[in-house]
Amino acid sequence: MSDSRQTSAVTRRDTGQVHTDFDACVRAVQSKDSRFDGWFFTAVLTTRIYCRPSCPVVPPKVENMTFYPSAAAAQQAGFRACKRCRPDASPGSPQWNERADLVGRAMRLIGDGVVDREGVPGLASRLGYSARQVERQLLAELGAGPLALARAQRAQTARLLIETTAMPMGEVAFAAGFASIRTFNDTVREVFALSPGELRARVAKGRPAVAAGSIALRLPFRRPLNPDNLFGHLAATAVPGVEEWRDGAYRRTLRLPYGSGTVSLRPEPDHIGCRLSLTDWRDLGQAISRCRRLLDLDADPLAVDALLSSDPVLAPLVAKAPGRRVPRVADGPEFAVRAVLGQQISTSAARTHAGRLVTAYGEPVADPDGGLTHLFPSPQTLIERAPASLAMPQTRKDTLSALLSALVDDELDLDVGSDWQRARARLAALPGFGPWTVETIAMRALGDPDAFLPTDLGVRYAARDLGLPATPAALTRHAAAWQPWRAYATQYLWATGDHPINVLPDDHHPIVKRAGKHGTSAMEGTTP
Repeated sequence: MSDSRQTSAVTRRDTGQVHTDFDACVRAVQSKDSRFDGWFFTAVLTTRIYCRPSCPVVPPKVENMTFYPSAAAAQQAGFRACKRCRPDASPGSPQWNERADLVGRAMRLIGDGVVDREGVPGLASRLGYSARQVERQLLAELGAGPLALARAQRAQTARLLIETTAMPMGEVAFAAGFASIRTFNDTVREVFALSPGELRARVAKGRPAVAAGSIALRLPFRRPLNPDNLFGHLAATAVPGVEEWRDGAYRRTLRLPYGSGTVSLRPEPDHIGCRLSLTDWRDLGQAISRCRRLLDLDADPLAVDALLSSDPVLAPLVAKAPGRRVPRVADGPEFAVRAVLGQQISTSAARTHAGRLVTAYGEPVADPDGGLTHLFPSPQTLIERAPASLAMPQTRKDTLSALLSALVDDELDLDVGSDWQRARARLAALPGFGPWTVETIAMRALGDPDAFLPTDLGVRYAARDLGLPATPAALTRHAAAWQPWRAYATQYLWATGDHPINVLPDDHHPIVKRAGKHGTSAMEGTTP
């Protein structure tokens, strides 16, 4: 598989059309290669079933295979999901986190539920294209338009609710986004070849009890996944009241389109254990999508690590701890505010400032399981009340005010479907936003896998210790070979230091109380 893997990786990155390489897809299916799960789907012409490449059943005959770029395309062609491998629950394609073009932005927005809430016209408006252009581009690349893609997501949300809760079917239908019970029943039967009642009956025996208003599920990922820097970063920078590390899990509050929620995310060897508590079940699909994005679970670590390992300096770091992810965020505007609060101060001080802001202006939430108390305050709330009252230099107050104004006036889009380069340009035009702050937001809030921080003190210390160029300009030139994965290279560089962000938290010795040497950047802010 190594040769086909290498060829397909190039194909994926350049064209996104993995399913068109028939021979490579066949080899992946015959070897049950889980690395391709989510990249394409195998449909069997004789059984009319579609599967993920790693399906455990005996592979079909080659002449009976055909391949689709999305579950929605397979469903539209009349195939139903395999009951063994559950292809609709496979990791998502890495393309939608890697790509900044129309299709990538559209898929991130569909995953966030925009079509269900605003329809195709709302999706097109957010993208700045006509509905016809969006439809044409999605059909060309994914074999399905936005309505079909959203329908496939609704079907997966419905199955989760059917199989993991005791919620009445009528409530499941509307929580999953269906407009009617009839549409819900027809879709579930068409996609899964079982009625909603039959789906529930298959898993009813032995199902663990789930508290009212909560749901427990597994979030899959492509191996390897190194949890140290991922959860270490989130715990070390956790804002009191909004985030915490408790009993081996990262927990935080979520602001969602229809209400609020809390989530617990626990690293396990082959999945992320996820428990969600929501005030409105219509937010389930969006909450899952945001959790996957927060933990960068749809990344392709083999492609990333293969390229970074071609640099002799990075190769030992990758070999020692492969599969590092980029810790991202659940809310882009929230992170931008936190980045400004953290400029030119330590990680601990930044947490303190943010915690005071949350206590003063955050919206209270109920959390019987832990210490989560508030949602992070919205830009609308902060612009009306916060900047003048904060104990920080006037220049930083001005920076925060400018940021909040841009967010409230819709001049700056930091949500999942944003245009990365446009957002960068708008951020750079704001007072007090230098390269460090802009690239930090690009890396964690926008999700650009090629964001790079050559002025960050942790990065510069690592470069110096490894014998890489230490000045920002020279390091940037050297890092050109790491494109398009410089955000991941940054994680490997940070990991050479002893900052708490690099260590999986210890419940008995909270990571947030430990000191580290790489805590403050060379320019505007902390290592966030």
